[in-house]
Amino acid sequence: MNSEQIAVIALGGNLSFDQNPPEVTLRNAVRELSDRGLVIRGESRFFTTPCFPAGAGPDYINAAISINTKLSPVALLALLHEVEAKFGRARAQRWGMRTLDLDLVCYGGEVLPDRAGYQAWLQLEPARQAELAPDRLILPHPRLQERGFVLVPMADVAPDWRHPVSGLTVREMLAALPAEDLAEIRPV
Repeated sequence: MNSEQIAVIALGGNLSFDQNPPEVTLRNAVRELSDRGLVIRGESRFFTTPCFPAGAGPDYINAAISINTKLSPVALLALLHEVEAKFGRARAQRWGMRTLDLDLVCYGGEVLPDRAGYQAWLQLEPARQAELAPDRLILPHPRLQERGFVLVPMADVAPDWRHPVSGLTVREMLAALPAEDLAEIRPV
């Protein structure tokens, strides 16, 4: 891809890495992404989110950044995986505890692999979501509109981004979530 695109990356972690707490790991990961050529346009506040299910582990620290990049979505995802690995991310368990999670939430208004492929992941039953990992990049993130821990920080950096399928802005998706889903997401 030749033209520069705006993308949003969600960051999270709940395990220490190299004797540093998750907040330090997230800050170091943002610096690493910048060092690798991503132009950081905005950084959210850090938020604490309870581990799910309750008591299953330490609370998560979540954040989001908006970036400018000339990388394709697939190349950007590969870069995110490299940075995760540098900070001790092991992909042993889907939705498990981790030192660093970097999710490409959106890439401009792109829908990947296509609308039909996106809709298939969007409509996947929750039990299947926990079992299956996509074999290709799905954009926007198919669970974005359900995840307060992504939308709350994303509202700091891209509140007016409009979902290319639903047509809703980040603010509108956030307002649609039940208050109890958002009550435990607190700024650090």
